[in-house]
Amino acid sequence: MTLDRAVMIFAGCVVLLGVVLSIEVHPWWIALTAFAGLNMIQAGFTGFCPAAMVFKALGIRPGTAFK
Repeated sequence: MTLDRAVMIFAGCVVLLGVVLSIEVHPWWIALTAFAGLNMIQAGFTGFCPAAMVFKALGIRPGTAFK
């Protein structure tokens, strides 16, 4: 698995978790989904992704999007 795929899988899990928690626990959990979406937009423009930095430190091999 490359860094790019790990970040996309993680982002998708965070979005789904936010949706489920907003339905099952409290509507304000939708803010987690909004945060994940804003972070993906920011990473697309700047190339800076904190999750990519963590995965890189864990030893996941680099892909092409996050260097």
